Amino acid sequence: MILIDKIILLICCFVLYLCEPGFGASVVPVLTAVVFTCFLSYFEKPLLRAVLTGGFIAASVFLPGLTVFLPLICYDLLFERFQFLCLAALVPLVFLWQGAYTTVSAVTTILSLLCVLLKHRTVRLEKLRADYNDLRDTTREMTLRLNQQNSDLLEKQDYEISIATLNERNRIAREIHDNVGHLLSSSLLQVGALLAVNKDEKEKESLLAVKDTLTRAMESIRSSVHNLYDESIDLYGQMEELARKFTFCELSLDYDIHSNPDIRLKYAFLSIVKEALANIIRHSDASRASITCREHPALYQLIIEDNGTVKDYDAGSGIGLKNITDRVDAFHGNINITTDHGFKIFITIPKEAAN
Repeated sequence: MILIDKIILLICCFVLYLCEPGFGASVVPVLTAVVFTCFLSYFEKPLLRAVLTGGFIAASVFLPGLTVFLPLICYDLLFERFQFLCLAALVPLVFLWQGAYTTVSAVTTILSLLCVLLKHRTVRLEKLRADYNDLRDTTREMTLRLNQQNSDLLEKQDYEISIATLNERNRIAREIHDNVGHLLSSSLLQVGALLAVNKDEKEKESLLAVKDTLTRAMESIRSSVHNLYDESIDLYGQMEELARKFTFCELSLDYDIHSNPDIRLKYAFLSIVKEALANIIRHSDASRASITCREHPALYQLIIEDNGTVKDYDAGSGIGLKNITDRVDAFHGNINITTDHGFKIFITIPKEAAN
């Protein structure tokens, strides 16, 4: 918009300059005005613009042809910090009026008013455009934030549903174990008592068949109860509880396992974390520790590390570390312990072995 306004003003001033034969055919005022307006567009510092504008106004007093281009030159200074300097343009206009250039002076004054209107319109449009861009950016930022919050809520909802499902499975497993399991156990004891006191061989065969059926039912229920209970163990919840109860130093948990690992792996990871945290309390002077659980396409990863000072470390002397190593070896996994920058246990378990 600014460029369009200045082109309009340049054309108007140039036409006015050509229409006045008293200025002659000199191109110096035209070139000077073009050079100055280019400098004013290039430089952004208000003080430098004010100096250039003041210099052009001063030159206009001695070279009347420059006065025609004052609206173009004063355009950049309007509605800026040094806009009062534009009032100095009245001095060369007065000289032009007194020098038999009355018509040119009047038209230049009209062009000056047009310059003010154009600059006022452009400033308002630029402000509206800036407000629109700010509003658009704010709206976009709020949209992204709302989408993120919505995603977090959905993730939290899924997690709560998963926890509720696991708790319900645990409750069902307890109900079956406490009620149906006890009834079947009682029935087996009663059948066993009948077998002990009954002397009839045919009835014994029938009772043995009933006992065998009850035994199979008991084993089936026991297997179902164990499966339900195994699936109801929330590894993330257990890890989070261990991290929350650990008060020796600052502890962070990074959990990124989306599948449901085998119950043996869950118990192994929990036991390893408990042993590692106990070692930190007993042997470390750490001020910060972290637990990282990650799932990769072919393996599970567990990392426990702290920033404590390691002194007299012997890989074969600790019973706790030997238990951790044995648990990892049971899954054909790999364990790597480093002491360069604190104590770090790096464990990988293949998914094939874990399942």
